[in-house]
Amino acid sequence: MRTVFGRMWKKKKKASKSKFLSFDSDNSSGEFSEAVHKVDVDAHQSHRAGRHNGDGPLQENGIKKHRTTLPAPMFTRSDFSVWSILKKCIGLELSKITMPIAFNEPLSFLQRITEYMEHTYLINKACCHSDPLERMQAVAAFAVSAVASQWERTGKPFNPLLGETYELIREDLGFRFISEQVSHHPPVSAFYSEGLNQDFIFHGSIYPKLKFWGKSVEAEPRGTITLELLKHNEAYTWTNPTCCVHNVIIGKLWIEQYGTVEIINHSTGDKCILNFKPCGLFGKELHRIEGHIQDKNKKKLAVIYGKWTECLWCIDPSTYENYKRNERKGGDQKKPKPSEEPENDEADDMPEIQETVQVIPGSKLLWRISTRPPNSSQMYNFTSFAVSLNELEKGMEEVLAPTDCRLRPDIRHMENGEIDLASKEKERLEEKQRAARKERAKDETEWKTRWFYQGTNPYLGTPDWLYTGGYFDRNFFDCPDIY
Repeated sequence: MRTVFGRMWKKKKKASKSKFLSFDSDNSSGEFSEAVHKVDVDAHQSHRAGRHNGDGPLQENGIKKHRTTLPAPMFTRSDFSVWSILKKCIGLELSKITMPIAFNEPLSFLQRITEYMEHTYLINKACCHSDPLERMQAVAAFAVSAVASQWERTGKPFNPLLGETYELIREDLGFRFISEQVSHHPPVSAFYSEGLNQDFIFHGSIYPKLKFWGKSVEAEPRGTITLELLKHNEAYTWTNPTCCVHNVIIGKLWIEQYGTVEIINHSTGDKCILNFKPCGLFGKELHRIEGHIQDKNKKKLAVIYGKWTECLWCIDPSTYENYKRNERKGGDQKKPKPSEEPENDEADDMPEIQETVQVIPGSKLLWRISTRPPNSSQMYNFTSFAVSLNELEKGMEEVLAPTDCRLRPDIRHMENGEIDLASKEKERLEEKQRAARKERAKDETEWKTRWFYQGTNPYLGTPDWLYTGGYFDRNFFDCPDIY
């Protein structure tokens, strides 16, 4: 099966000028049109050079340096109580609840989505493999790595304002990325990324459902993620696991992710089924992943195991079964059942972190998590990649869209440690957004998105937000004033 985007890229190569993709927003059948959108070649060359990212210093290899620390350390949350706000919200969806800024981290949710791209090398690896099984292994590793940055990230990203955008071009990692907040109620964030070597396209729309359950907040991911490997005419789709933050009222905050992630190769029919395991009674399964890759006839081709906080391995199914059989023969001592206790107001105990992943002989390493900065705990447990996302250097304001997250004042104040100013700005922006919504209702006008339109995912036939194209032309004259 040839991907729809793949056909566009091939047309693009034959054209005399550099072009970018656009879609037919009136096509209700779900198929993309093969129209293309012209882009100023000189502008594209300057963006490829990374000049839109400011005039920062270069390393010896010519790659732009990114900052390695935040302007100010994070503040303590111990003086704040969230119970007064959440006590009436048990079992309810939280998107309409205004939370104190103390529980935020200085990034927008659009920037948090961009963290999917931290391990882009795994996409590049998938593009280079000739074997579809190895491509699926690399894609599975990328899907797991995309949620790994959430480890110990207990701060809530800022809710994007309607029309808010975020762009990122990383010459060193080989991609450019654009996202937009396309809906406020319900909150929907759409994103689109492409390889600078025209080797992949990665896009999707996310609308997480947040619920409060008394001691924990659960984020159920909704929306579909699509990765297209253009050289191989392949498209993969999946959704993320559910994320749960425990002890939001009292006790030490801790995170787990659970649920089944199914990655589908729509060209070959292969599937990768990954089970993100819940913590369990003794914490033995905390952070663990087990799964397998199967062909279209449901024959197991590989077993995958590891932890989303550490690493991911794969192994031949027969070797795996033999190992497990021998392990069972050795006999594990059964642990006594814990006594069942009634629900109380005490904190959920943070499970002890178990030993690192036990590697089965004959396994192949697919991915290992990157080391975090030594001062990460003073920077909201950010990764090195996350630390750089809100960087605003000299010259960037002149070329960024006026709706870009980096220009949002409440996040900027929080990053600088100015909590009172951040809180005031957050209230001002939310009130401005409410006033704009009332004005539209009064005039009976609908909000129009700028860079994405509502359509249908061509591989699943489900509703999706699709990239209109043209962002990197940098015609921002009609962008809304949201800040």
